[in-house]
Amino acid sequence: MRLYFMPGACSLAPHIALCEAALPFDLVEVDYRTRRTTGGGDYREINPKGYVPALALDSGEILTEVPVILQYVAGQAAEATLLPASGLPRLRALEWLNFIATEIHKSFSPLFRPDTPPSFLEPGKRHLRRRLAVVERHLRQNAYLMGTGFSLADVYLYVVCRWLEDLNMALADWPALKRHTDTIAERPSVRQAMAREGLI
Repeated sequence: MRLYFMPGACSLAPHIALCEAALPFDLVEVDYRTRRTTGGGDYREINPKGYVPALALDSGEILTEVPVILQYVAGQAAEATLLPASGLPRLRALEWLNFIATEIHKSFSPLFRPDTPPSFLEPGKRHLRRRLAVVERHLRQNAYLMGTGFSLADVYLYVVCRWLEDLNMALADWPALKRHTDTIAERPSVRQAMAREGLI
């Protein structure tokens, strides 16, 4: 497998997942400005959407979108129980993955765009704070998103929360979320992926 990534972007979540699952894979960096790979190729030929991540499977198929790739990785390492296999627990995990993708991750996007009008920035941050408050309330009662057990939903949440500092938003404003982030940061898989991306 090959994971196409940009350092510190949302592709860090599948990177951590692959390390957590102990699956063999190669990394290919994509330049943010040019969308060229380290080998000089046009990333848009691999993923026409133009953004990371993309996971190239050994079959030649390409998977995109963080929640989909996380589910695929979990399925390749079922013994690691990175996501619940079935039933209501599985649905709850997918619920969290979708909430993070659509309500938290995508709330960051306009705040990073250089052409976003300044008048939108504070309302955009208020919107993001409301979404993070949902997670904060949950984590006051639970060690992880799925309760007492770690899952790849926690990885995705960790990755997007790393971006708060870039917006001058203090993670300490959400104590339970900060505790969760600090816990996930200590996992060997996280440190391994962070080191490979040059983030530590």
